[in-house]
Amino acid sequence: MSADMVTLGEIVRPHGVRGEVKLRSFTEDPCAIAAYGALTTERGERLTLKNVRAAHDHVIARIEGVADRDAAERLKGRKLQVAREALPPVEDEDEIYAADLVGLPVVDEAGAAIGEVVAVQDFGAGDLLEIAAPGRRSTVLLPFSDDVVVEIAEDRLVVDASEGSIAAQFLAPPRADAGEPAAANDNAEAAP
Repeated sequence: MSADMVTLGEIVRPHGVRGEVKLRSFTEDPCAIAAYGALTTERGERLTLKNVRAAHDHVIARIEGVADRDAAERLKGRKLQVAREALPPVEDEDEIYAADLVGLPVVDEAGAAIGEVVAVQDFGAGDLLEIAAPGRRSTVLLPFSDDVVVEIAEDRLVVDASEGSIAAQFLAPPRADAGEPAAANDNAEAAP
């Protein structure tokens, strides 16, 4: 995604047989995704949403020019983006666009490096910061909450990683025996 584009949603899958799609919307009001006019995919396609309605945990929409399930299926997984200048300015100093967090270094309150934000995820229970941490093969997910994030600055994101904190639990080094079955103890007596 180019720096001047912001992802507002993603096409999850077709809905029904008449070309509608199920969307994950990242806008505060999920149906407001249609208010931005034609959206652009990461492949440069321009899509206009019509007949947008909220469903249980997603949005259902018709896409102009898409008339059947097969055409809707071909759009599965497309990210729906808009130019950054089309977004309204942030009015509250406590608000930030999730896209602005990506790339920020993450440090603890003492300034020690923890990693870098590579994405902001939402799997339904609230925003999670996906952090690439040095020395780890996989990323770490931290809740994006006041209990974890102490400060958001232009050049860094500060988290409470003190002993016993929520972040400390997620950032603890992986245990060597994690995921491995317990070794059998040859000297143990059989249970009656």
